[in-house]
Amino acid sequence: MKILMVDDDFDYLIQQKLILETEGYEVITAENEKQARELINSEKFDLAIFDLMIDDLDSGFLLSYEVKKKDPAIPVIIVTAVKSQTGFSFESVTENEKKWIKADLILSKPVRPDQILKEIQKLTV
Repeated sequence: MKILMVDDDFDYLIQQKLILETEGYEVITAENEKQARELINSEKFDLAIFDLMIDDLDSGFLLSYEVKKKDPAIPVIIVTAVKSQTGFSFESVTENEKKWIKADLILSKPVRPDQILKEIQKLTV
């Protein structure tokens, strides 16, 4: 399974990549929105994981939209620290929320390795 992972925190990105690769996933990374868009347009992914605030406050939402526009069946996870930083919580639970958020799941950082692995398995079964 090929995963696109985008986060502007290089240390977090590498840590998560190593965790997923240890479990047998192929992980392609990007550190900014431009790199991510290029990969979305040139590669085929089975799942995408985006930080919410990459270059802009809504980068993760915009990238989710791009992935879903290309292939609505690709699961998208947004991982964000926005709740701890602002107190504001995003969710993608109801059908109405999923229509505008375009992510299948939103997780708050820090995400435990077992948690992300479990969520990936649930979304790709």
